[in-house]
Amino acid sequence: MSNGFDLSQYGITVCNVKRNPAPAKLYEDAITYEGASITSAGALMNSSGKKTGRSPKDKRVVDNPESNQNIWWGPVNKKMPESAFLQNRTRAIDYLNTRDHLYVIDAFAGWDPENRLKVRVICARAYHALFMHNMLIRPTKEELAEFGEPDVVIFNAGQFFADPTTESLTSSTSVDIDFERGEFVILGTEYAGEMKKGIFTIMNYLMPKKGFLSMHCSANEGKDGDTCLFFGLSGTGKTTLSTEPSRKLIGDDEHYWTDKGVVNIEGGCYAKCIHLSAESEPEIYNAIKFGTVLENTVFDPETREVDYDDDTLTENTRASYPIHFIENIKEGSQGGHPKNIVLLTCDAFGVLPPVSKLTPDQAMYYFISGYTAKVAGTEVGVKEPQATFSACFGEAFLVWHPTKYAELLKANMEKYGSKVWLVNTGWSGGAYGVGKRMSIKFTRSIVDAIHNGSLNDVEYQTDDIFGLSVPKTCPNVPSDVLIPENSWTDKEAYRKTAEDLAKRFHENFKKFEDQASDAIRNAGPKYKG
Repeated sequence: MSNGFDLSQYGITVCNVKRNPAPAKLYEDAITYEGASITSAGALMNSSGKKTGRSPKDKRVVDNPESNQNIWWGPVNKKMPESAFLQNRTRAIDYLNTRDHLYVIDAFAGWDPENRLKVRVICARAYHALFMHNMLIRPTKEELAEFGEPDVVIFNAGQFFADPTTESLTSSTSVDIDFERGEFVILGTEYAGEMKKGIFTIMNYLMPKKGFLSMHCSANEGKDGDTCLFFGLSGTGKTTLSTEPSRKLIGDDEHYWTDKGVVNIEGGCYAKCIHLSAESEPEIYNAIKFGTVLENTVFDPETREVDYDDDTLTENTRASYPIHFIENIKEGSQGGHPKNIVLLTCDAFGVLPPVSKLTPDQAMYYFISGYTAKVAGTEVGVKEPQATFSACFGEAFLVWHPTKYAELLKANMEKYGSKVWLVNTGWSGGAYGVGKRMSIKFTRSIVDAIHNGSLNDVEYQTDDIFGLSVPKTCPNVPSDVLIPENSWTDKEAYRKTAEDLAKRFHENFKKFEDQASDAIRNAGPKYKG
């Protein structure tokens, strides 16, 4: 650590700059200056202020001639002129210059030395520094001494608001990326996850440019060295199914796939902890200890014990910790080419099979669609299941058009022989309110069968609405569960519901049709409407 680290090249003149301070020092500063607390388990508990989640509507990308033809412009990537970015950059630096002390975290994104990025985080909050110390890959003393100039710089002035009159802004919050400058500016939000996802967005631009697939997924490895990827939106079981005793965790959220295999982008995990318990998710529960950042949780003021069921501040309570806080991990956070890829969906309509084997074109279609469903009761006014689509299971972080990532997926599947499976962890025997949630025991048996090859030689039948290839048998799973129509008492209601979901898929896919091939479009449900 150096209290005199020089940031003058950015126009920052603060003298007391703490570079890569120890977590214990960051604890002291967070408690002294930010009102943070230590929980009974030893974690640092802090608040992100008014913003307790990401602000996707406030994300902007600089419209630069060198990159603008590569970017999927629209609601996800909104254009910002470079002049407006520089205004925000100046505003952020002006704010940082008013601080008595600042923090610098120099670390890496990506575990393979050939493709990793050198990232520099400049921030004013100890909590933000500890968060990125956890989430990035921590350099050795030697690597830090030879770090040199970073590839990406984050200017986090989130405590200071943006000027909403600045061109292209619509609020006092702004998170802005300039790919050419390799810079990321944060104003008007103290939510730490903006930094993590900003780095992922940059990787989502740079990796496909190299011909590598960047992925919002978890990954694990079996005893025989077989890698498996799990894609899925919130509530589909991605974390639960990828964290199991018999397989080593490569990473829980962000990866890229090179010509050598799968690489974790991150040095840590950012786990949801609402309703967390030692019984439900022991790995995460036990990872919450000294060095972990707990964000927006509530604890007993006397005992300092966290109430993980308390959503007073937000339901989006989070824990950030280094990946080695999870016991059963793959050292080096890299794996071989995936033997299996699992696309998870929680189908609350209850019509998708518990497991289907996908062709390469179907894999592209369902990957681009990124489907799951919300259920009644989770939001005010939701009385029946609602279909939710997020392209590539991470639409908010895509930079290129979704077909770019899907084409890379297909090319890798064909080159390395990866099998792709669609696994429904949602409802069976009827939609939400009539049927029941798929047994986790059955889902685990299905995933085990995928891993051990039990589904490779069984008889399959084709679903006549979705065109999916469905196994008739699977060890430890009742046959009537495997074929959705057989599990419904009301067959007419099944077909009506299935056709309705097929229609929703078609409506959603229209926004991708201009760049999707006929083969991909024809791989979707057989909706005749």
